[in-house]
Amino acid sequence: MKKKILKRVLAVSLAAAMAMPLSACGNKGTEEAGGEGDQAMDVTIDQIKLGEDYTDIKADLKFLTHKTDAVDTTFKGYIEEFQKLYPDINIEYEGITSYADDIQTRITTGDWGDICMVPMTVDKDELGNYFTKLGDKATLANTYEENMLNNYAYEDNVYGIPSMANVQGIVYNKAVFESAGITGLPKTPDEFLDALQQIKDKTDAIPMYTNFAAGWTMTAWDAYIDGGATGDPDFANTGLAKGENPFSDRGDGTGPFAVYNTLYEAVKRGLTEEDPTTTDWEGSKGMLNKGEIGCMALGSWAVVQMQQAGENADDIGYMAFPISVDGKQYVSAGPDYNYGINCNSSRDNQIAAMCYIKWLVEKSGFAQGEGGLSIVTGDEYPEALKALDGIDLVVNSPAAAGEENLFNDINNSSELGINVSGAIPTQIVEEATSGTKTMEDMSAEWNEKWTAAQESNGVEH
Repeated sequence: MKKKILKRVLAVSLAAAMAMPLSACGNKGTEEAGGEGDQAMDVTIDQIKLGEDYTDIKADLKFLTHKTDAVDTTFKGYIEEFQKLYPDINIEYEGITSYADDIQTRITTGDWGDICMVPMTVDKDELGNYFTKLGDKATLANTYEENMLNNYAYEDNVYGIPSMANVQGIVYNKAVFESAGITGLPKTPDEFLDALQQIKDKTDAIPMYTNFAAGWTMTAWDAYIDGGATGDPDFANTGLAKGENPFSDRGDGTGPFAVYNTLYEAVKRGLTEEDPTTTDWEGSKGMLNKGEIGCMALGSWAVVQMQQAGENADDIGYMAFPISVDGKQYVSAGPDYNYGINCNSSRDNQIAAMCYIKWLVEKSGFAQGEGGLSIVTGDEYPEALKALDGIDLVVNSPAAAGEENLFNDINNSSELGINVSGAIPTQIVEEATSGTKTMEDMSAEWNEKWTAAQESNGVEH
């Protein structure tokens, strides 16, 4: 089954913070890029044959990563394997705990290293000012899933290669569901809430754990609201960015309202932890593994972490988010962090970095090991996700020319922080706990803010 990948929408713009510092590489990285001598890079990643080309190149690379737990373990092993092909390329990883915040400032200096995971908040028309062109989209699409390349492509030039893709669904404990008498996976919000009630009534497990206190975990709910909740590849760029009152209740259990209302009702009905402010992210992994938690809303990257958190790896499963459109389920999927190369690095370092990124994507097995999908065309699903085989993975259509930053701008202006801050899911948990506002109250507020942001960015209904 060919994997179709959802373009993960972006939000907060770095335009102000990244307004052409002296370290910028120039005209979209194609005319004045290249560090030494400001020469444009004459090599693209598709031209490199691993283990054959540039095997004698010498370089010391610095790699900024959000995967702090893997620096001295998994990544150390990758370096050892890679150096069997490229013995004179040395790689030093720097793990950054508050990566999403810190990387935004680091890249504006130009002097941050050679490889990083590209910040999700960089506007497309700014990519070439900071990152090396890795190839043109049509050529790279001969090797990688074409729609995986949308996030960091501008004017058909690709500046970021995804480390893997994440499916957006629910990680759950099979044994808990079985003990509760749940014989089939829920396919609608009502079925899901009924299943959570069965878990509460028939087991000692917390039906659904919100991981509210961690903060960043709440953004998982934002990832369900477009393709997976509508089956529409155009929804993100038309129905959401340009649509009228997109947060209103559709009345058919689909769309953003249905997703967010599932969280609201679960909290309101007491089907989550007793006190959301006391949740423990690290502790929750072992709790799910042991059957003390029924399920959590997290991307597929979480599956491996839950499996490794105890002795019950076989009990960990993954399901599509429980929404059906005209009787059919869809699953949103999207690129995880993308690898990007500093266009201010020397030519040799940029080439060496391309060799390493190509090896990571095509040879390391990182995606499969993390419970994600490989972006290499034809690669199989990992075992944990094979239950999703046959369910359509929705890919968002690219934004129209000239509208590449429209969603970012509206999202930023509205201050709703979709896929960035988790502001909406956070408010939902707070209001469902206090009982101050209904879902209808909140959705009306979101629509009002979104409409004002649309109007300020030139969208007319």
